[in-house]
Amino acid sequence: MKRRHLLTGVAGAATAGLAAPALSQGRIEWRMVTLWPRNLPGPGVAAQKVADRIGAVTAGRINVRLFAAGEVVPPPGAFDAVAAGTADLYHGVPAFWTSKSPGIGFFGSFPFGMTAFEQQGWMMHGGGQALYDEIYGRFGVKPFICGNSGPQWMGWFRREIRSIDDFRGLRFRTTGLGAEMFRRAGASVVSLPGGEIFGALQSGAIDAAEFIGPFSDGPLGFHQVAKNYYYPGVQEPSSAEEIGVNMARWNALPDDLKAAVRFACQSVAEEVTTEYDVRHPIALAELVARHGVVPREAPRDLLVAFGNTAGEMLAEFRAHADPMVKRIADSYAEFRVRSQGYMMQSYAGNFNARALPIRWG
Repeated sequence: MKRRHLLTGVAGAATAGLAAPALSQGRIEWRMVTLWPRNLPGPGVAAQKVADRIGAVTAGRINVRLFAAGEVVPPPGAFDAVAAGTADLYHGVPAFWTSKSPGIGFFGSFPFGMTAFEQQGWMMHGGGQALYDEIYGRFGVKPFICGNSGPQWMGWFRREIRSIDDFRGLRFRTTGLGAEMFRRAGASVVSLPGGEIFGALQSGAIDAAEFIGPFSDGPLGFHQVAKNYYYPGVQEPSSAEEIGVNMARWNALPDDLKAAVRFACQSVAEEVTTEYDVRHPIALAELVARHGVVPREAPRDLLVAFGNTAGEMLAEFRAHADPMVKRIADSYAEFRVRSQGYMMQSYAGNFNARALPIRWG
């Protein structure tokens, strides 16, 4: 798929097109703004899937029209557009909203934090959802998790990184709480929407960039200018995708439509998360075989520096002046600690056993 086909849009559309939701013969018309190029494999497709699923499970009583990145508002403006009511809902990731409160970032991911399945467990059974609702409610937004990309990759680098010394001073595109980890480790962090990363890499404005993983990164063409693809993406061991609905629009819904929207998000979440796990390895194999991409494991000293920095950040959030941020950080950290030992015995134990020199398959 050509990069230019993914980036087409109607950036000149007027924000005035996002007025209050229309009612047509009892049908509610919602406008969704997104952070993604239209039909970008992964999040762009997932956003349309959420829009379609809401229409399907409500039998057309809610119709969601999707506007891709830049078609009505620039990607960083999606949250504010929904909070202000000039759009009805957005599809994005919490990493883009951490400037509003660092507590928001925990619902997307935290460096050296939980996997997608641990995160889902925290949200559903560990008190995460109530905290999620509370902090987004400050801004007039009702949030729902609707997918997870799984472990992200550390990123695309124009030059090989052999130690932490090679990392320091790099101009590195990244977002969210991971960006602060990278900044403290010595990178010069640059924040760019996904559709602008390729041009910045190509021009040399940045030296490296992380976005999601092979399934979504490949179509954006980063491999054309940066062949070194580093893992593990400890900045985001998982990355939740979400929708945020304007609170007034949400409160105006009858209970049956609220339940339908909630169910639509839950059903899409499972489908999207498992698709990433299936598509990432296929896409990586193609990047290696057809485009000469070289997967490289990050140097140990760099990972240790990242981990220590992430620990410093967590301690700061657990002592934060905002009690809401402290409650979120405490809840997240305590759940992760409880989960860690068992995951090492169960999931990691089985992965290690599968890697033994056995005859299987």
